[in-house]
Amino acid sequence: MIGASHHCQSLHYLAFLVAGLLLSLPTGTITAKAEDSSSIISRFQEYLRINTAQPNPSYYEAADFISSQAKSLSLDLQILEFVKRKPLLLLKWAGKNPALSSILLNSHTDVVPAEHHKWNHPPFEAHLDPSTGHIYARGSQDMKCVGIQYLEAIRKLQASGFRPLRTVYLTFVPDEEIGGHDGVEKLADSDTFRNMNVGIVLDEGLASPTENYRVFYGERSPWWLVIKATGAPGHGAKLYDNTAMENLLKSIESIRRFRASQFDLIKSGHFAEGEVTSVNMVFLKAGTPSPTGFVMNLQPSEASAGFDIRVPPTADEAALEQRILEEWAPASRNMTFELGQFKQRATMHDKYGKPLITSSDSSNPWWRLLEKAVNDANGKLAKPEIFPAATDSRYFRELGLPAIGFSPMANTPVLLHDHNEFLNKDEYLRGISIYESIIKAYASYDEPTKDESSRDEL
Repeated sequence: MIGASHHCQSLHYLAFLVAGLLLSLPTGTITAKAEDSSSIISRFQEYLRINTAQPNPSYYEAADFISSQAKSLSLDLQILEFVKRKPLLLLKWAGKNPALSSILLNSHTDVVPAEHHKWNHPPFEAHLDPSTGHIYARGSQDMKCVGIQYLEAIRKLQASGFRPLRTVYLTFVPDEEIGGHDGVEKLADSDTFRNMNVGIVLDEGLASPTENYRVFYGERSPWWLVIKATGAPGHGAKLYDNTAMENLLKSIESIRRFRASQFDLIKSGHFAEGEVTSVNMVFLKAGTPSPTGFVMNLQPSEASAGFDIRVPPTADEAALEQRILEEWAPASRNMTFELGQFKQRATMHDKYGKPLITSSDSSNPWWRLLEKAVNDANGKLAKPEIFPAATDSRYFRELGLPAIGFSPMANTPVLLHDHNEFLNKDEYLRGISIYESIIKAYASYDEPTKDESSRDEL
């Protein structure tokens, strides 16, 4: 009994020494040893399973999950509600020199709806196919992957003992998929944002079917336009000029020809999708309803059509306006814009009057850092592009801030908003390493003083 007691005391003493040793180690070191790819993938799947599809996203459930991740990384957290029931999460990794401008890593929590019956796997199950490694889920590409990759990259940096020189902010914002008006637009116009002293913004990009990562320095502005035609009603058998339907069809044909000319530029290989103006008709409204459908022997007095127009920042804005007024909706054909204006028209210039473009050459130190960081992580950037659609980046560019669109998904088909959206688990893990390199480079950048810059110029 005496011997057993002595042995027990020795074991307790040994356990005490081990516990003390573990407590003396940096927390990140312990985390790094316990971490494996399965737990990293599991966290991604957990986020994907939260149904944040418009029009009824589970924002608070997503906020709870992000908050738990922020807590595990000891990041400062604010939950802002510029609009009720639309939480915006602001995470902060404090830098050693708060006088330097900060880094902002932006992502949105909402996703577009999914037609469940057209998916091979339920869109909010986050199914991992063991034979291919593909993770099927709405938001796997657009853009829940990016938001969690930011966090996982910071987890790895903390585990390595890295401390940022610059403060790093992460935003998880609502409503990007419906215009961002209650999300980033409100944030960008707030005192909170002005106090963040942001110097560079990273936001979403697109998957790349090749081995090179796509990267975006601008985006096309959305002009959502509704054209309305009016005319005298008439019998369905009567032929006469300037009916509402006839006038609208003339406009549609004119728009179709313009669309074809822009599409031909892409097909020629001389222009990328983001470099041309796209026009797509999204609705057509006409006819006189009846209990069984529509009245067939009555020509309607009104007809309207809606168009989604995307305008690159390099386009001649005045020329397009003139085309709309003279060709697409001339008053001489009883054509008007609904409510007398564009339904939505994003600005094409920042507050200084400059095009909404971020420099993508050596004049921009953030661009140089990004390119080198990706290369250092064994990746390669493709030729910089203009994003074909609109993202939250435009609200930051409107303030004159540089913003770069980038989602590290190579060898991946572009499936955002499509059925069976997926991201391969290995590509997801590789993207974390890419972000680790980028965040480390950005957060370590100590810009030269004016005197040093002058000497370099000399």
